[in-house]
Order: sequence, then C-alpha cells, then structure tokens
Amino acid sequence: MGKSKRNSPKPDSNRAQKLAARRAEQEAAAQAVTRPFEGVAAECDLVALREFVPSATAVLKLAPGVAAEREVTLATVLPGAVAALVRAGDEPVGFVGTQVQFQSADPAADLAAAILWTQSATPGESLATASVGGAPLTEVLDPSASLDITVHQDFNWWVPAGVTPDPQVAATIEQANQAIMPSARLALGDAIGAAWWVDAGEKAHIRWVRPEDEDQLMLALARLHAAGDLHLGEGSRFAGSFRTHGLLVPVFDLDPERHASEWEAPAREFGAKLEAALKSDAPLTSDERRSRDGLRSRQVTLR
Repeated sequence: MGKSKRNSPKPDSNRAQKLAARRAEQEAAAQAVTRPFEGVAAECDLVALREFVPSATAVLKLAPGVAAEREVTLATVLPGAVAALVRAGDEPVGFVGTQVQFQSADPAADLAAAILWTQSATPGESLATASVGGAPLTEVLDPSASLDITVHQDFNWWVPAGVTPDPQVAATIEQANQAIMPSARLALGDAIGAAWWVDAGEKAHIRWVRPEDEDQLMLALARLHAAGDLHLGEGSRFAGSFRTHGLLVPVFDLDPERHASEWEAPAREFGAKLEAALKSDAPLTSDERRSRDGLRSRQVTLR
C-alpha cells in the first residue's frame, strides 16, 4: 500500500517554505560556535558590545604577527550596520562593527575577517558582510589586551570632526540619537567580567557579563539567592539572567534615580560575595536547590 501524500507539502506551499526555514535555522544553530570569543581577554566586553551596548568605540590592539597598515577602531554599530569601513583622511582609519546586519555562525571569525579587510581596503570603502575562513580572532587581535572603551551617548561620532553630513545622513543620526538609552560601563577595579549600566526609562539595569562556566556560576547565584544576598543593595533586585555566546549574564533592576557610579561600590561588594560562593564546593542545601531551579526557570537564551 502506497504512502499517503496527505503529510507531504507541495514544494511551493507556505508549509513547505516554513519547513525549509525551520531546517535552515536548525542547521545554522548546529554550526554556531558556542563560545566564539573564548581565549580573548576582552571576551566579556566583546559580548556586551555585540548584544546590548548602544554606542561605544575602542581602538584595537592587533596581534604582533599582523601587518598593521592603519589603526582599527571597534564600534558597536556602524552606519548601515555594515561589517567594516575605512574612513578617509590624512591617515585613514579602519572601523569594524560588532552589531551587524549580516553575520555567520561564528561572530569571532566575522570580526577577524573584517579587521584584516580594513588593512588593505581603499579609504571610503565599506564592507557589508565579512568573508570568513581566514585567521582566527586570537591571531588577529592581541588576545591578552583588554579594551579601553569610550562610551558615547549619541552616534555623532559616525561623522568625522569638521565634516558636515548630507541631510540624509544627518537625519539617520538624529533618528538613532533619539532612540539611544544612556549607558555606562561600571568601574569595578579588579572585579571579574564586564558590568554595564543602562537607563531604560522606568527602570535602570545592570547586565554583568561573567566569564565563568555557566553551571558553576548558576550554583553560586543559587547560594546567594538562598542566603538573601542576590541583589546590589537597596533599590535593586535580581531580575534574572540570559545566556549568550557561551556566557551567563545576570541582570539586576535598579532605581533609575541613582547615577551609574552610585552602583559601583554595591557591585564590588556583590562581586566579592559571588567570588566566595564560586569557591564553595559544599553540596547544595535544599533551599539552594530550590533557588537554583527557580533561577533556571527565569533564564533566557539569546542567539
């Protein structure tokens, strides 16, 4: 008896298109690199700049083996969300974006390819999509170098000083400026990871990108939660966490009336408690297990 054709979608049907799209998503997810920026000292900041920092730049320190023809500036997003561009001038400067319109399953490879492209591109050119397959990021960037980040509260840096943009570019910048949320990187001294504050209007938030193993960090957060210490003091509460690029990012809701710098001391105190909890190898108590299960239920994964 022949197979029923009832469940076989026509090639040009909406269902066939949805199935094809789902298969493509599954294939892309299978090829995705779990922790693309691992091995780079600036891993946590690179993740933050890719995922949620609105406007920031940092001059990159390239690896010793790279023949650097011109300076390269890392940026959260470039005009048109391109992968890279070379700004013309007496000394042309390369720019590479972390928040791009088109990307592969390996954002670190994309970034490495974009950096290398800036070294030979003609001033005034832009790169819509990076072609991966070259050197890994750890051979393009100095893997031991941190990022000296400049946080901007607008996108006016898209246009060089002394240059008047045409009306269309000026309108694009104005539109982007109106949508931006005030942000800051907390100065936490030797604290691990990268903690970023943002004023979202009714609430402010701190998103703290952490480099530890996700499971170990979750256990430490559960210990603090059970002890009533999973917060940054008065005016704060733990909102949950999200996973991205192989890292766990705890998020805290904050009183928006307080300036970002006012959270630095409480964050350092919390960081010390978290470090102590991470060092504990004692079995979880029943309260801590309940806390762990509750925290996991509030966890979101970003792709």
